[in-house]
Amino acid sequence: LPNGYFVTYGGQFESAQSANRMILLLSLLSIGAIIVLLYTEFKSFRDALLVMVNLPLALIGGVIAIQITDGIVSVASLVGFITLFGIAARNGILLIAHYHDLIDHEGLSAREAIIRGSMERMNPILMTALSAGLALLPLALGGGQPGKEIQTPMAIVILGGLLTSTALNMVVIPALYLNYGNKSRVAGEGRAEAGTR
Repeated sequence: LPNGYFVTYGGQFESAQSANRMILLLSLLSIGAIIVLLYTEFKSFRDALLVMVNLPLALIGGVIAIQITDGIVSVASLVGFITLFGIAARNGILLIAHYHDLIDHEGLSAREAIIRGSMERMNPILMTALSAGLALLPLALGGGQPGKEIQTPMAIVILGGLLTSTALNMVVIPALYLNYGNKSRVAGEGRAEAGTR
């Protein structure tokens, strides 16, 4: 460009950039608030962080789903990621809260609680993911239809993330909890076991 001239992007591009920045900021604040709430519930940062491990597991599927389809990260797909993170965190809460219940109230060892708790929570987690996936399928397949410009990218992200987070949740979270779960809970349960023998 000649001296003194410059290019400024405005209109829809400028609005999209502003919306992306706002969603990123609010997402970071939400994740921080979720960690604080989980800590107040579980009384352990370890267990709160174990629940948050589900977020990258969900992110994997969402990113792959975007890459397979159009490869464009829009405001609608970012909203899909936020929704997906909520579903993924709920799955982790279901598992870890049930492990705590089995250890504290039924006196099971950590390994027994993880095996039994994972089996007992598998059906609710799978049924929730299946029902959400079936409800989102028509939206995900309706790409290109008028009026579905926002719904389709959001549904694609949620579907992809549900697949990976549900599958990996039942493998990764039990293994991590066994190795890195609340040590005071597991140690206390071990002392109680030693006293009964």
